[in-house]
Amino acid sequence: MRGVIFDGKQVRVVTDLEVREPGPGEVRVAISAAGLCHSDLSVVDGTIPFPVPVVLGHEGAGVVEAVGEGVTHVAPGDHVSLSTLANCGTCAECDRGRPTMCRQAIGRPGRPFRHAGLPVHQFAANSAFAEATVVKAVQAVRIPGDIPMPSAALIGCGVLTGVGAVLNRARVDRGDSVLVIGTGGIGLNVLQGARLAGALRIVAVDANPAKEEVARRFGATHFLTSTEGVRDVLPTGADHAFECVGRVELIRQAIDALDRHGQAILLGVPPATAEASFRVSSMYLDKSILGCRYGSSRPQRDIALYADLYRQGRLLLDELVTRTYPVEDFEKAAADTEAGRVARGVLTF
Repeated sequence: MRGVIFDGKQVRVVTDLEVREPGPGEVRVAISAAGLCHSDLSVVDGTIPFPVPVVLGHEGAGVVEAVGEGVTHVAPGDHVSLSTLANCGTCAECDRGRPTMCRQAIGRPGRPFRHAGLPVHQFAANSAFAEATVVKAVQAVRIPGDIPMPSAALIGCGVLTGVGAVLNRARVDRGDSVLVIGTGGIGLNVLQGARLAGALRIVAVDANPAKEEVARRFGATHFLTSTEGVRDVLPTGADHAFECVGRVELIRQAIDALDRHGQAILLGVPPATAEASFRVSSMYLDKSILGCRYGSSRPQRDIALYADLYRQGRLLLDELVTRTYPVEDFEKAAADTEAGRVARGVLTF
Protein backbone atom coordinates (compact mmCIF):
# COMPACT_ATOMS: atom_id res chain seq x y z
CA MET A 1 0.00 0.00 0.00
CA ARG A 2 1.00 3.65 -0.40
CA GLY A 3 2.37 5.79 2.41
CA VAL A 4 4.58 8.80 3.14
CA ILE A 5 7.80 7.87 4.97
CA PHE A 6 10.46 10.17 6.41
CA ASP A 7 13.76 8.32 6.91
CA GLY A 8 15.64 11.11 8.64
CA LYS A 9 16.99 12.57 5.40
CA GLN A 10 14.20 12.66 2.88
CA VAL A 11 10.47 12.17 2.50
CA ARG A 12 9.30 9.52 0.06
CA VAL A 13 5.94 8.27 -1.14
CA VAL A 14 6.30 4.47 -1.20
CA THR A 15 3.96 1.87 -2.64
CA ASP A 16 5.06 -1.20 -0.65
CA LEU A 17 4.25 -0.17 2.91
CA GLU A 18 2.68 -2.83 5.13
CA VAL A 19 0.59 -2.51 8.31
CA ARG A 20 -0.30 -5.30 10.69
CA GLU A 21 -3.79 -6.46 11.65
CA PRO A 22 -5.44 -4.94 14.72
CA GLY A 23 -4.82 -6.57 18.07
CA PRO A 24 -7.10 -6.49 21.12
CA GLY A 25 -8.49 -3.00 21.69
CA GLU A 26 -7.32 -1.77 18.26
CA VAL A 27 -8.94 -0.69 15.01
CA ARG A 28 -7.64 -0.84 11.45
CA VAL A 29 -8.84 2.07 9.32
CA ALA A 30 -8.64 2.59 5.56
CA ILE A 31 -7.67 6.24 5.27
CA SER A 32 -9.72 8.30 2.81
CA ALA A 33 -8.28 11.76 3.50
CA ALA A 34 -5.61 13.31 5.72
CA GLY A 35 -4.84 16.95 6.41
CA LEU A 36 -1.27 18.19 6.08
CA CYS A 37 -0.40 20.04 9.29
CA HIS A 38 2.74 22.04 10.09
CA SER A 39 3.49 19.48 12.79
CA ASP A 40 4.17 16.90 10.07
CA LEU A 41 6.63 19.27 8.43
CA SER A 42 8.16 20.05 11.82
CA VAL A 43 9.23 16.41 12.06
CA VAL A 44 10.98 16.75 8.72
CA ASP A 45 12.81 19.98 9.61
CA GLY A 46 13.74 18.77 13.10
CA THR A 47 11.57 21.17 15.11
CA ILE A 48 9.78 18.13 16.55
CA PRO A 49 12.31 15.37 17.32
CA PHE A 50 10.94 11.94 16.39
CA PRO A 51 12.48 8.51 15.78
CA VAL A 52 12.83 7.43 12.16
CA PRO A 53 11.87 5.93 9.83
CA VAL A 54 8.34 7.11 10.43
CA VAL A 55 5.06 7.22 8.52
CA LEU A 56 3.89 10.83 8.72
CA GLY A 57 0.38 12.24 9.11
CA HIS A 58 -1.87 12.65 12.13
CA GLU A 59 -5.11 14.29 10.94
CA GLY A 60 -7.19 11.69 9.14
CA ALA A 61 -10.57 10.16 8.49
CA GLY A 62 -11.59 6.94 6.85
CA VAL A 63 -13.59 3.73 7.02
CA VAL A 64 -13.12 0.98 9.60
CA GLU A 65 -11.73 -2.16 7.94
CA ALA A 66 -11.36 -4.43 10.96
CA VAL A 67 -11.58 -4.34 14.74
CA GLY A 68 -9.69 -6.26 17.36
CA GLU A 69 -11.01 -8.24 20.29
CA GLY A 70 -13.09 -6.21 22.72
CA VAL A 71 -13.90 -3.31 20.37
CA THR A 72 -17.63 -2.65 20.28
CA HIS A 73 -18.16 1.09 19.69
CA VAL A 74 -17.16 0.93 16.01
CA ALA A 75 -17.55 -1.80 13.39
CA PRO A 76 -16.29 -2.47 9.87
CA GLY A 77 -17.87 0.01 7.45
CA ASP A 78 -18.22 2.82 9.99
CA HIS A 79 -16.89 6.25 9.03
CA VAL A 80 -14.49 7.55 11.66
CA SER A 81 -12.39 10.59 12.42
CA LEU A 82 -9.09 9.75 14.10
CA SER A 83 -7.53 11.48 17.08
CA THR A 84 -3.88 11.31 18.07
CA LEU A 85 -4.71 10.64 21.69
CA ALA A 86 -3.89 7.01 22.48
CA ASN A 87 -4.76 7.42 26.14
CA CYS A 88 -5.15 4.43 28.41
CA GLY A 89 -8.60 5.28 29.82
CA THR A 90 -7.78 3.90 33.28
CA CYS A 91 -5.22 6.21 34.90
CA ALA A 92 -6.04 9.06 37.30
CA GLU A 93 -5.81 11.70 34.57
CA CYS A 94 -8.16 9.81 32.25
CA ASP A 95 -10.53 9.27 35.15
CA ARG A 96 -10.54 13.04 35.80
CA GLY A 97 -11.55 13.66 32.19
CA ARG A 98 -8.09 14.92 31.19
CA PRO A 99 -6.94 12.35 28.62
CA THR A 100 -4.42 14.78 27.10
CA MET A 101 -2.43 14.39 30.32
CA CYS A 102 -2.37 10.59 30.21
CA ARG A 103 1.26 9.49 30.40
CA GLN A 104 0.51 6.45 28.26
CA ALA A 105 -0.38 8.85 25.42
CA ILE A 106 2.87 10.83 25.41
CA GLY A 107 6.19 9.78 23.90
CA ARG A 108 5.45 6.12 23.28
CA PRO A 109 5.64 5.64 19.49
CA GLY A 110 4.65 2.21 18.25
CA ARG A 111 5.82 0.46 15.09
CA PRO A 112 2.82 -1.18 13.41
CA PHE A 113 4.25 -0.68 9.91
CA ARG A 114 6.93 -2.45 7.91
CA HIS A 115 8.79 -1.30 4.83
CA ALA A 116 11.52 -3.20 2.98
CA GLY A 117 11.39 -5.81 5.73
CA LEU A 118 12.06 -3.33 8.56
CA PRO A 119 9.70 -1.90 11.22
CA VAL A 120 8.58 1.71 10.78
CA HIS A 121 7.42 4.09 13.52
CA GLN A 122 3.95 5.56 13.79
CA PHE A 123 3.73 9.37 14.13
CA ALA A 124 1.49 10.75 16.88
CA ALA A 125 -0.05 7.29 17.39
CA ASN A 126 -1.79 7.86 14.07
CA SER A 127 0.18 7.96 10.78
CA ALA A 128 -2.67 9.08 8.55
CA PHE A 129 -0.46 9.42 5.45
CA ALA A 130 -0.99 5.78 4.60
CA GLU A 131 -3.71 3.87 2.84
CA ALA A 132 -4.43 2.10 6.12
CA THR A 133 -3.35 2.47 9.73
CA VAL A 134 -3.91 0.72 13.06
CA VAL A 135 -4.89 2.80 16.09
CA LYS A 136 -6.17 2.22 19.61
CA ALA A 137 -9.93 1.90 19.69
CA VAL A 138 -10.27 5.07 21.76
CA GLN A 139 -8.76 7.05 18.85
CA ALA A 140 -11.47 6.11 16.35
CA VAL A 141 -14.62 8.21 16.72
CA ARG A 142 -17.67 7.31 14.65
CA ILE A 143 -19.04 10.20 12.57
CA PRO A 144 -22.09 10.51 10.31
CA GLY A 145 -21.52 9.13 6.84
CA ASP A 146 -22.70 12.32 5.13
CA ILE A 147 -19.69 14.38 6.27
CA PRO A 148 -17.19 14.63 3.37
CA MET A 149 -14.01 12.82 4.26
CA PRO A 150 -11.63 15.75 3.53
CA SER A 151 -13.64 17.86 5.96
CA ALA A 152 -14.00 15.08 8.53
CA ALA A 153 -10.23 14.57 8.53
CA LEU A 154 -9.61 18.08 9.83
CA ILE A 155 -11.64 17.53 13.00
CA GLY A 156 -8.99 15.20 14.40
CA CYS A 157 -6.26 17.82 14.84
CA GLY A 158 -6.91 21.37 13.65
CA VAL A 159 -10.45 21.61 14.98
CA LEU A 160 -9.79 19.72 18.21
CA THR A 161 -6.74 21.89 18.89
CA GLY A 162 -8.07 25.31 17.87
CA VAL A 163 -11.70 25.17 18.93
CA GLY A 164 -10.78 23.08 21.96
CA ALA A 165 -8.23 25.63 23.13
CA VAL A 166 -11.00 28.23 23.20
CA LEU A 167 -13.76 26.17 24.78
CA ASN A 168 -11.83 23.76 27.02
CA ARG A 169 -8.58 25.49 28.01
CA ALA A 170 -9.20 29.25 27.87
CA ARG A 171 -12.95 28.89 28.52
CA VAL A 172 -13.73 32.05 26.58
CA ASP A 173 -17.01 33.55 27.73
CA ARG A 174 -19.69 35.67 26.11
CA GLY A 175 -18.55 39.26 25.62
CA ASP A 176 -14.84 38.48 26.02
CA SER A 177 -12.16 39.92 23.73
CA VAL A 178 -9.89 37.53 21.84
CA LEU A 179 -6.61 38.08 19.99
CA VAL A 180 -5.45 35.40 17.55
CA ILE A 181 -1.88 35.64 16.23
CA GLY A 182 -1.54 33.56 13.07
CA THR A 183 -4.44 32.52 10.85
CA GLY A 184 -3.30 29.18 9.50
CA GLY A 185 -5.26 25.99 10.10
CA ILE A 186 -5.07 26.26 13.90
CA GLY A 187 -5.66 30.01 14.02
CA LEU A 188 -8.79 29.78 11.88
CA ASN A 189 -10.21 27.22 14.26
CA VAL A 190 -9.41 29.45 17.23
CA LEU A 191 -11.33 32.20 15.44
CA GLN A 192 -14.39 30.06 14.95
CA GLY A 193 -14.10 28.73 18.48
CA ALA A 194 -14.19 32.31 19.75
CA ARG A 195 -17.22 32.97 17.56
CA LEU A 196 -18.99 29.90 18.95
CA ALA A 197 -18.15 30.99 22.51
CA GLY A 198 -19.77 34.40 21.96
CA ALA A 199 -16.65 36.59 22.10
CA LEU A 200 -17.51 40.21 21.31
CA ARG A 201 -14.28 41.40 19.68
CA ILE A 202 -12.13 38.88 17.84
CA VAL A 203 -8.91 40.36 16.47
CA ALA A 204 -6.94 38.31 13.93
CA VAL A 205 -3.29 39.15 13.25
CA ASP A 206 -1.40 37.79 10.25
CA ALA A 207 1.45 39.27 8.25
CA ASN A 208 -0.27 38.20 5.03
CA PRO A 209 -3.05 40.69 4.19
CA ALA A 210 -4.56 38.20 1.73
CA LYS A 211 -5.79 36.17 4.71
CA GLU A 212 -8.22 38.84 5.89
CA GLU A 213 -11.22 37.56 3.96
CA VAL A 214 -11.00 34.00 5.26
CA ALA A 215 -10.23 35.21 8.80
CA ARG A 216 -13.41 37.29 8.82
CA ARG A 217 -15.39 34.38 7.41
CA PHE A 218 -14.31 32.25 10.37
CA GLY A 219 -15.21 34.88 12.95
CA ALA A 220 -12.69 37.73 13.08
CA THR A 221 -14.29 41.12 13.71
CA HIS A 222 -11.00 42.92 13.05
CA PHE A 223 -7.90 42.06 11.02
CA LEU A 224 -4.37 43.46 11.45
CA THR A 225 -1.05 42.67 9.80
CA SER A 226 0.89 43.18 13.05
CA THR A 227 0.16 43.42 16.75
CA GLU A 228 1.10 47.11 16.75
CA GLY A 229 -2.53 48.11 16.17
CA VAL A 230 -4.08 45.83 18.78
CA ARG A 231 -4.41 48.59 21.37
CA ASP A 232 -6.33 50.73 18.88
CA VAL A 233 -8.99 48.00 18.77
CA LEU A 234 -8.66 46.79 22.37
CA PRO A 235 -7.49 49.84 24.35
CA THR A 236 -7.12 47.94 27.63
CA GLY A 237 -5.83 44.76 26.02
CA ALA A 238 -7.23 41.31 25.27
CA ASP A 239 -8.93 38.93 27.67
CA HIS A 240 -7.41 36.02 25.75
CA ALA A 241 -4.43 36.03 23.36
CA PHE A 242 -3.70 32.86 21.34
CA GLU A 243 -0.26 32.43 19.75
CA CYS A 244 -0.71 30.02 16.84
CA VAL A 245 2.61 30.33 15.01
CA GLY A 246 5.31 29.06 17.36
CA ARG A 247 7.74 32.01 17.40
CA VAL A 248 9.08 33.30 20.71
CA GLU A 249 8.80 36.95 19.68
CA LEU A 250 5.10 36.42 18.97
CA ILE A 251 4.66 34.73 22.34
CA ARG A 252 6.05 37.90 23.93
CA GLN A 253 3.68 40.03 21.85
CA ALA A 254 0.71 37.90 22.96
CA ILE A 255 1.66 38.40 26.61
CA ASP A 256 2.21 42.14 26.17
CA ALA A 257 -1.24 42.49 24.57
CA LEU A 258 -3.13 41.16 27.61
CA ASP A 259 -5.59 43.12 29.69
CA ARG A 260 -5.71 42.73 33.46
CA HIS A 261 -6.61 39.13 34.35
CA GLY A 262 -5.89 38.20 30.72
CA GLN A 263 -4.38 34.91 29.62
CA ALA A 264 -2.00 34.00 26.83
CA ILE A 265 -2.57 30.54 25.36
CA LEU A 266 0.38 28.94 23.54
CA LEU A 267 -0.59 26.75 20.57
CA GLY A 268 2.29 27.23 18.13
CA VAL A 269 5.25 24.84 18.39
CA PRO A 270 8.69 26.49 18.47
CA PRO A 271 11.89 24.40 18.50
CA ALA A 272 12.12 22.14 21.55
CA THR A 273 14.93 24.18 23.12
CA ALA A 274 13.37 27.62 22.48
CA GLU A 275 13.04 30.01 25.41
CA ALA A 276 10.70 33.00 25.64
CA SER A 277 10.95 36.04 27.87
CA PHE A 278 8.46 38.48 29.36
CA ARG A 279 8.39 41.31 31.86
CA VAL A 280 7.64 39.68 35.21
CA SER A 281 6.16 42.84 36.70
CA SER A 282 3.49 42.83 33.98
CA MET A 283 2.05 39.56 35.27
CA TYR A 284 0.95 40.56 38.75
CA LEU A 285 -2.50 41.76 37.69
CA ASP A 286 -3.75 38.18 37.63
CA LYS A 287 -2.40 37.44 34.16
CA SER A 288 -1.64 33.87 33.07
CA ILE A 289 0.41 32.02 30.47
CA LEU A 290 -1.23 28.72 29.55
CA GLY A 291 0.21 25.82 27.66
CA CYS A 292 -2.34 23.78 25.78
CA ARG A 293 -1.98 20.24 24.50
CA TYR A 294 -4.37 19.19 21.77
CA GLY A 295 -7.05 21.67 22.81
CA SER A 296 -7.36 19.99 26.24
CA SER A 297 -9.74 17.75 24.31
CA ARG A 298 -11.78 14.69 25.15
CA PRO A 299 -11.97 13.32 21.59
CA GLN A 300 -14.81 10.82 21.96
CA ARG A 301 -16.98 13.67 23.24
CA ASP A 302 -15.56 16.59 21.27
CA ILE A 303 -15.31 15.05 17.80
CA ALA A 304 -18.98 14.02 17.99
CA LEU A 305 -19.89 17.52 19.17
CA TYR A 306 -18.01 19.23 16.35
CA ALA A 307 -19.54 16.87 13.79
CA ASP A 308 -23.01 17.89 15.01
CA LEU A 309 -22.10 21.59 14.93
CA TYR A 310 -20.90 21.14 11.34
CA ARG A 311 -24.15 19.47 10.31
CA GLN A 312 -26.06 22.39 11.87
CA GLY A 313 -24.01 24.87 9.83
CA ARG A 314 -22.42 26.39 12.93
CA LEU A 315 -18.89 24.97 12.51
CA LEU A 316 -16.99 25.51 9.27
CA LEU A 317 -15.12 22.52 7.89
CA ASP A 318 -15.48 22.56 4.12
CA GLU A 319 -14.09 26.10 4.07
CA LEU A 320 -10.91 24.88 5.78
CA VAL A 321 -10.06 22.56 2.91
CA THR A 322 -8.18 24.89 0.59
CA ARG A 323 -7.06 22.18 -1.79
CA THR A 324 -6.91 18.40 -2.07
CA TYR A 325 -3.90 16.52 -3.43
CA PRO A 326 -3.46 12.88 -4.39
CA VAL A 327 -0.91 11.39 -1.98
CA GLU A 328 1.62 11.17 -4.80
CA ASP A 329 1.71 15.00 -4.82
CA PHE A 330 2.94 15.22 -1.24
CA GLU A 331 5.89 17.45 -2.18
CA LYS A 332 3.56 19.97 -3.83
CA ALA A 333 1.22 19.92 -0.83
CA ALA A 334 4.16 20.45 1.54
CA ALA A 335 5.51 23.35 -0.52
CA ASP A 336 2.10 25.04 -0.63
CA THR A 337 1.73 24.61 3.14
CA GLU A 338 5.18 26.03 3.88
CA ALA A 339 4.52 29.03 1.62
CA GLY A 340 1.16 29.75 3.23
CA ARG A 341 -0.72 29.26 -0.03
CA VAL A 342 -3.24 26.95 1.68
CA ALA A 343 -4.93 27.07 5.08
CA ARG A 344 -5.17 23.30 5.01
CA GLY A 345 -4.14 21.01 2.20
CA VAL A 346 -5.63 17.52 2.31
CA LEU A 347 -4.05 14.36 0.91
CA THR A 348 -6.46 11.86 -0.60
CA PHE A 349 -6.11 8.14 -1.26
